[in-house]
Amino acid sequence: MSVLNYTSFHPATFVLLGMPGMEQAHVWLSIPFCVMYVVALLGNSALLFTIITEPSLHVPMYIFLSMLTVADLLLSTTVVPKTLSVFWSLSKEISFNGCLTQMFFIDFIFITESAILLAMAFDRYVAICDPLRYTTVLTHSVIRKIAVAALTRSFCIMFPVVYLLKRLHYCGHNIMPHTYCEHIGVATLACEDITVNIWYGLATGFLSAGLDAIFIAVSYACILRSLFRLPSQGVHLKALNTCGSHICVILMFYTPAFFSWGTHRFGRHIPRHTLILLANLYVVIPPMLNPIVYGVRSKQVWKGAIRVFLR
Repeated sequence: MSVLNYTSFHPATFVLLGMPGMEQAHVWLSIPFCVMYVVALLGNSALLFTIITEPSLHVPMYIFLSMLTVADLLLSTTVVPKTLSVFWSLSKEISFNGCLTQMFFIDFIFITESAILLAMAFDRYVAICDPLRYTTVLTHSVIRKIAVAALTRSFCIMFPVVYLLKRLHYCGHNIMPHTYCEHIGVATLACEDITVNIWYGLATGFLSAGLDAIFIAVSYACILRSLFRLPSQGVHLKALNTCGSHICVILMFYTPAFFSWGTHRFGRHIPRHTLILLANLYVVIPPMLNPIVYGVRSKQVWKGAIRVFLR
């Protein structure tokens, strides 16, 4: 048992168990996770390098994509190395402050990614519904302000969570059946009421990613309404094709995240190892697939990558 710091009512360390009930499969599970992480690192690094070095991609749509790429790299790197360490039994312990730091950055990056996807939806809305004002609306100054606003919102949402967890007394409980630290998973180890933590988590989840998803849906509803007013079918297909990659990324981001969030709170009869597996997949699958989706569907990215890597 790890040494505990009882004077502050916080355990000195937490012990991450991985996926309870599947301990014998940890090594086998580590293989796809390791492969997905390597693919995510290589794909996002290549995509980011292409956007930075190819002048034709220095436009709002791809600037937002570069932000998403950085967020994907940070999100997967915040989670997967520790998960692999737990699977390989290299180190299952994490300090109390280290656990809160990991939890903070996972949710901070997730909320920031959600804001970036909303910004990308706004970019497509302006480009299709008001193309004549596109270059005057989405200037580099506006893009910087959007980025600062996204980071500020994420910080303001997540900073109180650190306080809410630090105020709790844990009474020596430090065994966590998970592969990484997350808000409610840490809070449930406390030996006192966590109602405030639960309601804060629900409220912030809806007011951040929930509202972002709603605004994205409204943006695309406006785009579709605008397209159906145009007489040319060719214009319809070309405009929808430019949105295709973004729609795929949105579905890959929100679907596993909301499904994991819902099953954790309402799937009481779902095995714990299934819930933990879902929680891991939503932080590794989107970072792995996003560069593939944009690389395959976007001719500009594909051509830019060829020019960059064949110079």
